Amino acid sequence: MIMNLRNVGLTIFGLFIAVSSFGQDNILNAGSPDDIGKKTLEQITADNDRPLEYGYVDKRDVLWAKTTWETIDLDERINFPLYYPIDTVNIGSERRALYDVLLSNVKNGRIEKIYSDSYFTETRTLSDLESTLSKIDTLDLGYEQYNAGEVVDPQYIEITTISAADISEYKIRGYWYFDKRQGELRYRLLGIAPVAPDVNFLTDDEPDMVPLFWVWYPDVREILHNAQAFNRKNTSMPFTYDHILNARRFSSIIYKEDNIQGDRTIADYVIDNALMQLLESERIKESIRNFEMDMWSY
Repeated sequence: MIMNLRNVGLTIFGLFIAVSSFGQDNILNAGSPDDIGKKTLEQITADNDRPLEYGYVDKRDVLWAKTTWETIDLDERINFPLYYPIDTVNIGSERRALYDVLLSNVKNGRIEKIYSDSYFTETRTLSDLESTLSKIDTLDLGYEQYNAGEVVDPQYIEITTISAADISEYKIRGYWYFDKRQGELRYRLLGIAPVAPDVNFLTDDEPDMVPLFWVWYPDVREILHNAQAFNRKNTSMPFTYDHILNARRFSSIIYKEDNIQGDRTIADYVIDNALMQLLESERIKESIRNFEMDMWSY
């Protein structure tokens, strides 16, 4: 009986420590709003909060592997933590949408390399990205001033910029493999790209959707580990974006797998039939799940 009470006490104490460590830092001890989120020197020294490092995987230990490309639709409720917040006027700086986290760190140089494709063969520069993210239009009254030889009034120049609210989905590339040393099927996320309408056709009813840029995921894990996403079930324990993506706490649809036809997409061979494309995506998922099950069945 005494041992049971002791175990219960230790469990409650552990939960208290976990909640206090994952909650909004120092909110209960803050003397002013400016103190919220600030850590003491002792907390900083004791805090070894880093993303869980990937273990080394020898090529000889990979018994089977498959590369997949997936779409994360931000209209699905389970994917909302990757989309919101899109209006940051009334919230703290510790909460930003995944797109804002990626873009701000591209601009400040912490994300050093961005790519134009999911194979990471062609890098992009920040100036290249600016032409993708914004456009400048001159209104009719501005053209009249220009044609008359006058200086165009700034109010007649319209600047359109893609924001977090315009991001409709994310593309991800990942690697499924069976580790024969560990005896289990594992997944490694390789790249992620925000997808938005073409900035030149942002107001169209059905604009073309384009990946804005790709990032090599292992390069941004530290950044995403320090960026918090909302946990609707317990606000004292926010998720990190690195946790959400590595733990696959999202809903996605496979749109491509590596194949002999040059990694063609599902839409290339299942044409103009959304239902059959979805069923083909589920077939690929099922084949990956069945591989691990079959390893223990035969």
